[in-house]
Amino acid sequence: MKLRDDEEPAKPQYPIESVDNALRILLLLGEQRSIRLTEVSEYLSVASSTAHRLLAMLQYRGFVRQIAGSRAYEPGPALTTIAFSILRQIDVRARLHPVLERLSASLGETVHLARLDGTTVAFVDSVESTRAVRVGSRMGKTMPAHSTSSGKALLSLMDDEILRELYPAPTLPALTPHSITKRSTLLSQVRAVRKNGYATSTEESEDGVASVAVPLGEYGAARYAVNVSSPVGRMTEETQAEIATVLRQLAVDVSEYFL
Repeated sequence: MKLRDDEEPAKPQYPIESVDNALRILLLLGEQRSIRLTEVSEYLSVASSTAHRLLAMLQYRGFVRQIAGSRAYEPGPALTTIAFSILRQIDVRARLHPVLERLSASLGETVHLARLDGTTVAFVDSVESTRAVRVGSRMGKTMPAHSTSSGKALLSLMDDEILRELYPAPTLPALTPHSITKRSTLLSQVRAVRKNGYATSTEESEDGVASVAVPLGEYGAARYAVNVSSPVGRMTEETQAEIATVLRQLAVDVSEYFL
């Protein structure tokens, strides 16, 4: 259920006071350019020694820094990095959404923009096909990277050594009977992606769904890929090759956005 703008979120059942106080300090920094120890102590209604420990930990993690020649604190590099990273991710979705709309209209299928988060893929934008029989939008969902074409496309941006660190176990969990379950198979498929420039998935993440994806690159410290998803009956070898050609050209066309 979505909260109204004037509603307060529900308080956690087991609040952690030290975490809450640290977050309140960051919120205070959002209201004024700098803060002092005494202000923090009064704002949180805690002893100066407690306020100092909180500030010291935030400083250690880079969320605040002490202004040279002053006892005041200001936002640190970690805080600004997170803020800019979020803005960049919003920016890349805004830039690419018209591209996704044109791609979906030209191919008549659902398209997704995906981001790699460790060993999972987060679908951050989508344009759903207008066909009666279509793949539904996965926007907002996450899935294991090894079970999706987008995930395999994104994993192809890493070398095998890093992939072995990401996947230390020789076996992988399956979402469907068609999912990859061996690390060796994943590595082999990722090598093929590097060679061919695109990745595929046939009922590996969801029964009845096939997809083709290409990696786009890195933007705002995040890696992105785009995929085209269709019912498996429409994804013939010929169609797969045609989509792969379109997606490879799209990756070239939007390369100015990415590293």
